[in-house]
Amino acid sequence: MPLTFRKSFRILPGVRVNINRRSWSVTVGGRHGPRHTFGSGGRRTTSVDLPGPFGWRSERRR
Repeated sequence: MPLTFRKSFRILPGVRVNINRRSWSVTVGGRHGPRHTFGSGGRRTTSVDLPGPFGWRSERRR
């Protein structure tokens, strides 16, 4: 089984920094409402959790 590394830090309310072995990302937003994630590889994701088993996600790459 390969070893993995993943760590998440909450730096401010609604702002989280996620670090793994190869990259990092910053997520802005909370559980309710939209979340915006900006990754070190140029990926930007906007997501919203909707009631029930529904959700919405949009991704962009540089």
